[in-house]
Amino acid sequence: MTSQETVDHKYVYDFAEGNRDLKDLLGGKGANLAEMTNLGLPVPPGFTITTEACQAYLATGREPDGLAGQIEAHLESLERGMGRRLGDPHDPLLVSVRSGAKFSMPGMMETVLNVGLNDRSVVGLAAQAGGNERFAWDSYRRLIQMFGKTVCEVPGEEFEHALDEAKRARGTTSDLDLDADDLRGLVDAYKKIFLKHTGRDFPQEPREQLDLAIRAVFESWNAERAVLYRRQERIPADLGTAVNVVAMVFGNLGPDSGTGVAFTRDPASGAQGIYGDYLANAQGEDVVAGIRNTVPLQDLERLDKRSYDELLDIMARLEGHYRDLCDIEFTIERGKLWMLQTRVGKRTAAAAFVIAGQLVDEGLIDLDEALHRVNGAQLAQLMFPRFQLDHDFEPVARGVGASPGAASGKVVFTSARAVELAAEGEAVILVRRETNPDDLNGMIAARGILTSRGGKTSHAAVVARGMGKTCVSGADEIDVNVPAKRFTVAGQTVHEGDVVSIDGTTGKVYLGEVPVTPSEVVRYFEGTLDPHEADDALVKAVHRIMTHADAARRLAVRANADTGTDAARARRFGAQGIGLCRTEHMFLGDRRELVERLILARTDTERADALAALLPLQRDDFVEIFREMDGLPVTVRLIDPPLHEFLPPLEQLAVDVAVAQERGEDVAKEEALLAAVRRMHEENPMLGLRGVRLGLVIPGLFAMQVRAIAEAAVRVTRDGGSACPEIMVPLVGAVQELETVRAEAEKIIAEVVGDSGVEVLIGTMIEVPRAALTAGQIAEAAQFFSFGTNDLTQMGWGFSRDDVEGAFFWRYLELGIFGISPFESIDRDGVGRLVRIAAEEGRAARPGLKLGVCGEHGGDPESVHFFHSVGLDYVSCSPFRVPVARLEAGRAAVETVGSDSR
Repeated sequence: MTSQETVDHKYVYDFAEGNRDLKDLLGGKGANLAEMTNLGLPVPPGFTITTEACQAYLATGREPDGLAGQIEAHLESLERGMGRRLGDPHDPLLVSVRSGAKFSMPGMMETVLNVGLNDRSVVGLAAQAGGNERFAWDSYRRLIQMFGKTVCEVPGEEFEHALDEAKRARGTTSDLDLDADDLRGLVDAYKKIFLKHTGRDFPQEPREQLDLAIRAVFESWNAERAVLYRRQERIPADLGTAVNVVAMVFGNLGPDSGTGVAFTRDPASGAQGIYGDYLANAQGEDVVAGIRNTVPLQDLERLDKRSYDELLDIMARLEGHYRDLCDIEFTIERGKLWMLQTRVGKRTAAAAFVIAGQLVDEGLIDLDEALHRVNGAQLAQLMFPRFQLDHDFEPVARGVGASPGAASGKVVFTSARAVELAAEGEAVILVRRETNPDDLNGMIAARGILTSRGGKTSHAAVVARGMGKTCVSGADEIDVNVPAKRFTVAGQTVHEGDVVSIDGTTGKVYLGEVPVTPSEVVRYFEGTLDPHEADDALVKAVHRIMTHADAARRLAVRANADTGTDAARARRFGAQGIGLCRTEHMFLGDRRELVERLILARTDTERADALAALLPLQRDDFVEIFREMDGLPVTVRLIDPPLHEFLPPLEQLAVDVAVAQERGEDVAKEEALLAAVRRMHEENPMLGLRGVRLGLVIPGLFAMQVRAIAEAAVRVTRDGGSACPEIMVPLVGAVQELETVRAEAEKIIAEVVGDSGVEVLIGTMIEVPRAALTAGQIAEAAQFFSFGTNDLTQMGWGFSRDDVEGAFFWRYLELGIFGISPFESIDRDGVGRLVRIAAEEGRAARPGLKLGVCGEHGGDPESVHFFHSVGLDYVSCSPFRVPVARLEAGRAAVETVGSDSR
């Protein structure tokens, strides 16, 4: 972009110029303020500085050319429209400066209210408010506090201490009891704090305040808590934030003023009704910060019926317009209602499903859109257990059920301690009077959050819902003493390290650990709860959406299962077959000795004896699995163990032999074993003699397994069942390996199957990068591919999954090299490209080649969408993840149709 183009580039938009579709440019808040303005709703006038301006500022460290002039022009327009000038000493215009990214990041970035106040305009503000000096000085102290903390990094607790001291001097615990003189003195105290930490007086020039506040909002995009939140929520780091400059309206003018947050439906349960919090004589930050406990929104009808009725009308309009649950922030200034923000509201997993079903019933959305409104991560949350309260458990306190779930853990009072204990494997409950954005680390680490202040719209509640964390807020019976590391409730003292349990649905708090019981959603999936007979609206909603997902999806969903029990569970959860049966898992426990004998055999006779002992055991295993999966495909992976999993550890064996020799014991057998283990010892077993290599080196091993599979399939078929085995050869890197195994296998299958009608497919696992790159050759010998993305990721990246998670992944995530572990979600650009190449070249060589995936990525929501786009036929995952994969496969299908139609 040339210098002239930069100057001419539009960086600032009046609210009337935007709309809700410009979130990329105006951020969510700015786009929605523009949308409400265009709907004719009562929005204070203002303008938005675009995310592009933020991106340019963060890239260069300075404002882009032309931005200052555009801000000046829009500010002058705002001043003309309001009939006031910014910071005028007689009739001042004040503005708020608020962040607003494309995706909601509640509390993670900065806001500064009352910009434009100084020692002279505070007098004008009091006159403007009819001589209300208390209001003016309250607004001024808020500006110094927010500006100091946000713009100049003055420690916020120093302002809090000064406020507490002022309240103690007045003999009160409420800031509402401070009069104008108290607040004037507090302003002086705040100024001294500001000077001490910045080395300068609080800025008196209104335009300087505005410019510094805008830059602070830009820079807050890269604040530690914002970066951490983006990583947690997988929000791209390069979006930047918009900045909204809005004419101030005041909820702290007296009892006929106030501020609140409203939801068009309950964000916790999805129930229809009036939900929200209201706080009289307050500014908006007071509500989300939990400084004072709010009153329910319904109380506004008694306090100000006209504003209440208008608000309900606007809420209905917005929900109909956005066709979704709306989260609304509003202020009432002396009986006049102002809308400060709306957005599609964050909701719990349960509410997401319930609301989607409701909106379908109301004709606002169709089932495809309902499927788009929920996701697999939410469904997984609903499958977690809940408290079993048929025992003698009495709550010691009750707050607001802000984010559902059942969580037990050790009490901690600081984020640092939560992180520390969680890293040691402890379950913790973070207990605070109220949380703030600096607590994000601890909130992520904790199993649940408990606060004594706040409501469903407090910082703790909103952030916990977004993360799917259990949260109880506003449990005001609890007296939290952070410095002493304890809280008291009902005459009892709970110290740090004591165990408590919190119920994010009911808001109840229990001492000790409460037992849990399976969720009703799991009971539904297991078939023990009929959705048509259930009273629970959630179960009905899940059933309805899952039914549509199953009808819409193209991808089949199979399960990874190694036993008949696992296979039965997978089938109940909706699996359409088994995509990975790991035969090495069948050789653990009592059978390990047989495998050890096989691997260490030195003669054909020893080897044949070991294989003969293993054959009936394997056959019985497969019979059980084929019966449970009657009529559904079962992909059996031939044995693929790194040898160290079946041999005694070399070091320990050497020590044992040396000690026995020292005692004069007969150790001839042990010495022979030690010699064999030394002969077969590998420095890197994961890249050693395993998979197809082991089958080729140990004659008869794969042949035994193939025979066991074929004999089991024939037995099940002749007993009246239907077996559909698929034999998968692991770790193939060259087509010649597969051709050798297949030739032997086909002879055995032909001999065993005869005229039974059993068909056995032979394919391979694509888990070696070379296999992906030579897939066209390998497909000539394979009837199907199954991508083993665990090993493909391991070998593609060149690191050991067993070692790197604790060694350096934490640092890679911290630096942003990884947004998420590549073992958790498929690396689309690298490993994903190998999958795409193999799929395309495999099908080019063998049209109709069956393609699946059986690594852990098969149950990851993001990865399922990728596998759909690549054109795989199925994904396979653990039985518990099968419903998640089914849902995401359906979502991938309807999103693809939607994008095609657009």
